[in-house]
Amino acid sequence: MNKIIQFVRHAKSSWKFDVKDHDRPLKKRGLKDVDLVANHLKTNFLKPDIIMCSTSNRTKTTAMQFVDILDLKHIDFQLKKKLYDFSGSTVLDTIKNCDDSVDVLMIFGHNYALTNLCNSLGNIAIDNVTTSGFVQIEFEQNSWRTIKNGKTTKIVFPKHLK
Repeated sequence: MNKIIQFVRHAKSSWKFDVKDHDRPLKKRGLKDVDLVANHLKTNFLKPDIIMCSTSNRTKTTAMQFVDILDLKHIDFQLKKKLYDFSGSTVLDTIKNCDDSVDVLMIFGHNYALTNLCNSLGNIAIDNVTTSGFVQIEFEQNSWRTIKNGKTTKIVFPKHLK
């Protein structure tokens, strides 16, 4: 089977608290935006074989809300410190090293990594993957190591739903 990546950028985080970047929580608006995007996806969503998530507080909270809304509790969920990446290089490395038995990979991460990857792997230019944004890219290749020239098949940002 061809490979599919579903990228989700963490929801809007709060700068209200004096905590390390890795530990920042979400804002109320972020939680509402996740609800909006995840509930919209319910109608036509391809469930992933595996979910990989950055270890940051904001990505874990975003991911768990998606998991609840989209009923993904039975899906293999992995926290990966390598996904706490802002350039995209270690995210891409993680993707390329994914087991080929996985056909649909969902990644919760950060910008600018996700915008860079969506633009380098997909066929639609995206200025900015917004917070709580979802982008799906499909590839004709059947090995993660060789993915290239994907087709961006779904973009759902909170602003599209308001």
